[in-house]
Amino acid sequence: MTGRKFRTILLVAISAILGVVTFKVGESIWQGNKKNLRNKVVKQTIEMLPESALTIKDFHRAQVDGERKVWEVFGDEARYNKEDKRLALKKARIFFYQKDDNAIEATGNEGNLWMGEGQSDLEKAQLLGNVSVSFRGYTLTTNEILYFKARNMMVLPGRVSIKGEGMELDGGQMEISLNDEVLKLNRDVKTKVVPGKLPTKGRTDEKKTG
Repeated sequence: MTGRKFRTILLVAISAILGVVTFKVGESIWQGNKKNLRNKVVKQTIEMLPESALTIKDFHRAQVDGERKVWEVFGDEARYNKEDKRLALKKARIFFYQKDDNAIEATGNEGNLWMGEGQSDLEKAQLLGNVSVSFRGYTLTTNEILYFKARNMMVLPGRVSIKGEGMELDGGQMEISLNDEVLKLNRDVKTKVVPGKLPTKGRTDEKKTG
């Protein structure tokens, strides 16, 4: 074998090795950043859409963790606002699914959603107008409710009326912790109890109020 042929073969071999290394590095980078890339593509696509294309009829969005739904949102109509990156819904319904398969359902005439990067996570939500929350046999009515993912909490800043088996509560500035299902009314609390209609002890233990 001549020296020229040997150098040629050596260069081909080195190029092949470098090609494999480059491919492996590229594959690693792709696997590590494909989620960010997907989110970037979604964001850029939304920004390029005309206003008329940002209205969705029969809106539905959900987040799934494994085989379990975390939350689910429905709306008769949704419109995306580019300025504050907000989804405005008509006739909104939000379900927060607990680990025991129970769900907290909140409905309102209007809704606002602030989604995370890539529109795949619910960072904050607001329901307005004839707001109703169904929670383990109790119904809460108010005019506004807010959800904050960072605290996993629902906040009802106005007047709240609560009705359940044998009990009615009325107060202001309620907080609902979704982690431990604790309800807390912070001011002007009024309570009405009908002893004969109260649930059994087992059912009462399921409900915690602060």
